[in-house]
Order: sequence, then C-alpha cells, then structure tokens
Amino acid sequence: MSYLFTSESVSEGHPDKIADAISDAILDLTMFEGNTANRCACETLVTTNRVIIAGEYKGVLHEKAIESAIRGTVKKIGYEQSGFDWRTLEITNLMHGQSADIATGTDNFGAGDQGLMFGHAVNNVDTEFMPEAIYYSHYILRMLTNMRKNNLIKWLEPDSKSQVTIEYNDDGTVKRFDNIICVTQHKEDVSTENVRKTVEELILNTLPSKYFDNTTFRINPIRFVIGGPDGDTGVTGRKIIVDTYGGYAPHGGGAFSGKDPTKVDRSAAYMMRYLAKNIVASGRASWATLQISYAGAYKDPTGLRVQSDGDNRGLEKWIRENINLTPKGIIDQFELFRPIYGKTTNYGHFGKPELPWEKLNLF
Repeated sequence: MSYLFTSESVSEGHPDKIADAISDAILDLTMFEGNTANRCACETLVTTNRVIIAGEYKGVLHEKAIESAIRGTVKKIGYEQSGFDWRTLEITNLMHGQSADIATGTDNFGAGDQGLMFGHAVNNVDTEFMPEAIYYSHYILRMLTNMRKNNLIKWLEPDSKSQVTIEYNDDGTVKRFDNIICVTQHKEDVSTENVRKTVEELILNTLPSKYFDNTTFRINPIRFVIGGPDGDTGVTGRKIIVDTYGGYAPHGGGAFSGKDPTKVDRSAAYMMRYLAKNIVASGRASWATLQISYAGAYKDPTGLRVQSDGDNRGLEKWIRENINLTPKGIIDQFELFRPIYGKTTNYGHFGKPELPWEKLNLF
C-alpha cells in the first residue's frame, strides 16, 4: 500500500539559517589546521538590522575579525535591504571565555556533554543516499538561490521555503510527487502571479519529470516582500530537522551550527551518517539507521545500535571492533579541526559529496 511522506527545507536567507551561518562563520575563525586546543559554542540571534552573538570560546577571537565574518556572511547571502543590510546592521558581541568546568572534560577529549545522535542512509544513488523528500526540498531552494545569485531572475530575494510531499510505493520506492510547496521572497514590483508561474515552471523543468503525475503546486499563496530578519526573528539551532533527514529518521535533539567538534551532538552525528552511508553503499543493507550515545566528559560511547534490513548484530560488532568512536577518534577520522563548517550550514549537513563524512571508503 502506498503512503505519503513530507519534508521541508529553508534557504540560506531564512532568518534561522542566517543565524546558523553566522554561528558557523564564528566557529571557523577558531578552527586552525592542527590546533586542537581551541573551542567554540556560538549562538546567534538576528532581527531587524541587528545581529546578537553569545556563547563561549577558547583561543583567540578578535573583535574586528568577528565583525568582518558577520558582515561577510550576510553579504554573501545577499542582504542589502532596508530592514537588514550587511553594511549597516548593528552587532552585539556577548561571547566570553569557556567555562573552566566544561574545559576540564573537553581538554582531555571527553564528550562535551551527554546526548544521543543518529545517522541514516537509503539506497538511492540519485539522491546521494538521502531520503528523497528532503533531498528534493533542498534541491528546489538551491536552484532558486543559484538563479538569484547569478542574476537570472532579478526579482528573487534571499528568504524562501520549500516542502515536498512524495507518494511512496509499499516497497519504499518513489511513486510520484503528490504536492510541492514553495514560498519565496520577491521584490515589490513583481506580481504574485508572475512569481507563481515562474517558480512552478522552474520546478517542473528541474526535478525528475517521471515523478510528476497529477502533482499539486502551492506557490506563494500570499505576497512575500518583507522577509528575512526584518520579517521574523532568527535563532541558531531551530532547523535541526532541515539539517538532517527531514523527519525520515530520528534526531537526537542537539543542534549543529556554531559548535566545535568536541561537541558530540555534531561530530558523532557526522560519524553515524558516515557509517550508515557506507553500510548501504556497500550493499550490506538497503537502508540503515544508527544511534550512538555519550556521557559528558567520558570518551567511550554509552550505547550503539544498528537498525537496517541487514545483519545488524554483525554490523554493530564490526563497528565496535574497527571504528574509534571516541570524540578524538571521530575528530581524527574526518580532520574536523579545520575551517570547513561554513560549507555545512545550508541545504543539509548530509548528502554533500565534498564533505569528509560523505566519503565512501570504509569497506
């Protein structure tokens, strides 16, 4: 029996994603090749022409470098609007040194905190082993962003959202796109009808045509000129389902952006994705979901579980015997003390072949 499943995505111009991008930009300032002593946990709030950052760090963070990173991030996204402009926005910096108590645990590369993390993969090479609904939701917004940044559609603005509902066959394969939602910010001098017609045509010409079958489109049901932080406040860590598997797999609850790799809610989630993807790509299962858990300041995980349609006990035993699942082991595996985090912020932390935890080199 067929069933429906829905995932959503938001663009890099969405207020929450602006906050994530700024947090990761500050993190990248603290990440230097080979320097594993630095730490960062940066939270960001954005609102009308204002950015506020807070959190802890260990190492050196210069005020001018922070300001430059924030303005550069907002400029790259594309905000030069009266309500949010990279040139004029007000910055409040409330970052402070890392707690000595927290440092006691992380200096020795124990887990930064307790928590549980998940990784997931499905056997679909066309979607980079990602669940299809979240993959195509991201795809729509990346396409719109490329159109905007290359000035191919002059009325597009940075803030947008998408949502894709897929009808799946009972064996889990895609049957059709049931409905597609897309809402994009636009300049004031373009009509809503023009926005609807243009965006629907772009989607029809970009996504796989074989899945369009009596698909319903809902494009910009209302006028959307005032957007970004001027339209709604943004905060780091509010799009954790967009960042992972679109709700198709469990999520441990911890956000990623702004956190250095001693925070296992980020680094261990990357390891779980790596293991799940390699299990599926190797043919050992057609899908896999892995869970791991940690206790704060302890190095070894407190739990590991493999769920798949393969040999779960055998896979779990092999992982325990062959993979270093300590925070330091994960950091070394992917060389995580590098300024790579700005590449992860938008359109998901998974399904991007250029990232080290997406490599197919385990088996």
